[in-house]
Parts: sequence; structure tokens; C-alpha cells
Amino acid sequence: MNNQKLIEIRKNIEKVIIGKSENIDLILTALLAGGHVLLDDVPGTGKTVLSKSLAKSIDAEFNRIQFTPDLLPSDVTGMNYYNQKESTFVLRKGPAFCNILLADEINRATPRTQSSLLECMEERQITIDGETLPLNQPFFVIATQNPVETAGTYPLPEAQLDRFLMQLSMGLPTPEEELQIMNRFLLDTPLEELTPVCSIDDITAMQQEYKNVYIHPELMNYMVQIIQATRTSAEIVSGVSPRGTLALLKAVRAYAFIKGRDYVVPEDIKLLCSPVLAHRLVFPRGSQGRIAGLHMIEKIMNQIPVPTENWGR
Repeated sequence: MNNQKLIEIRKNIEKVIIGKSENIDLILTALLAGGHVLLDDVPGTGKTVLSKSLAKSIDAEFNRIQFTPDLLPSDVTGMNYYNQKESTFVLRKGPAFCNILLADEINRATPRTQSSLLECMEERQITIDGETLPLNQPFFVIATQNPVETAGTYPLPEAQLDRFLMQLSMGLPTPEEELQIMNRFLLDTPLEELTPVCSIDDITAMQQEYKNVYIHPELMNYMVQIIQATRTSAEIVSGVSPRGTLALLKAVRAYAFIKGRDYVVPEDIKLLCSPVLAHRLVFPRGSQGRIAGLHMIEKIMNQIPVPTENWGR
């Protein structure tokens, strides 16, 4: 597996983002697998900078939308307006027509506006006044939300959460990492100095190439056992859907590709189950959604024996 380009992308992003190698790998995994990412974190942890660094590294068109309660669906997708000079309707494309879209504080917009992203994320197209327009390829949404400030927000419904391949948290830096950040930004701004290390065409090619990664039938059975356990647990109202099963399958193969392997190992599944599955679980009212999901996935994985075998072809 030729993952050299991905190593270069990671190194490029790490010129700006310090101490988040695993998160960078997971975001690249979602990009390769054709999914989208929800970043659940307090402001100032580097979500926007990470998105811009990725876009610059792959020479992608980047747009950012600040979601607010008064944001309209047409502010995301675009609209037809009447040009009086030419006496005709003209299409003004919205910010969703790009390669990497940062949907900042998505839970501050109304459900109607949130749902305008659904067609974009799932179908890779936008319908405006009955006309369907394809989006740029690749199309990758990084949405963010603040888990602390919930006043005046509209929690994402389960149907929309299920559209995200992963839900991640950047987390705060360690004292050593914080010192590195201060030294890195002491004299210059690394983000402005970033240059592309690969092209959009390279990413599109790798989105096809990762599908050659082999996964052993025993490992697929291991994944099915984990997913079935989410559906039979008395503590969970609704378990992982078949869409979640396919999301995990894509993610583990893409992650193996990023690590330079042409086969999946159990460690890939163990690492990816939490970010890919936890946000898809529905609990009784009063449970802390994502935290309860992470604990439950960990509990299930501890109960299911990990298969041992030679995982190559």
C-alpha cells in the first residue's frame, strides 16, 4: 500500500497542530472513507485551524459557515435570485459548493437549516428550485459543536448524527505540548506558510485504492458481534444501524491503508469502534449521550473475545 502521500499530509498538518497525531489520522481516515466528522469540543482547541491545515495540505477549496439561529438553508446551499438587468433568474451557489466545509457550531442553527446539510452529506448533491447540482469531489464536512454551552442550541437529531462517520474530541494539550505551541507561534504563523503536499486527484485516487484492503472473515464476524451487542443491550434504547456497520467497515479498511497495510488487524477495529459507533447509540432520557456511548462501547468490547489469527490474505 502506497501511503506516502498520507504521511506527508500528516507531517504538514503537524507543522501547525501539535500533539494530535491520532486525531489527524482519524480525520484522514474519514476523508478516505468518504465520510464526515463531528468535532465535539470547547472553543479554542484547534478545530478550525485543523480544518484549514487539511484543506491547504491537499490544495482543496475550503469554506466555513458559522451556524447561528437566524441562518437559513439557502445560506448553506445557495439560491436563485432575479437579475433585473438581464430579466432572468441567476444561480448563486452557497458555501457548500467546495471540497472541505467547516460547519462551525452546527447545533446553534435551527433543525431546518441543519437538515439542509443532510442531502449534501449523504447524496453529494444539492437541489435548488427543483434543479439537482452535483457537489465537488471529494466533499468532506467537518462540523463542530460546543458540549458545554447548550443554552440556545438545537441538539442534532439521531438521524443527522448517524450521517457522521465519526465523532471526535480534540482535547486540551499537555503542559509540554502547550509549551511547544507557544514556541511554534512565537515568531510566525505556521498556517499561512503551509503549502500543498498532494492534490485533490491524489485523494480521489486513494479513496478508490483503500478498497483493496483485505479484511479477514473472522474480523468481520468480530465486528458483527460488537454491533449486535449494541442492539441487544437492555441499557440501550436503539443500537447501531446497518449504516453504522458499513461505516465501521469502511473506516477500518481506510485506517489500515493509512498505516501502510493491505489488511485489517484487530487493533484497527478496537481503535475505531468508539469514534465510529458511540454517537450512534440512543440511551434513555437523562443519559449523557456521547460519554454514555463511549463507556458502553468499551464495556461491550471488554466482553467479546478478540480473535487471534494470521490476518493477511
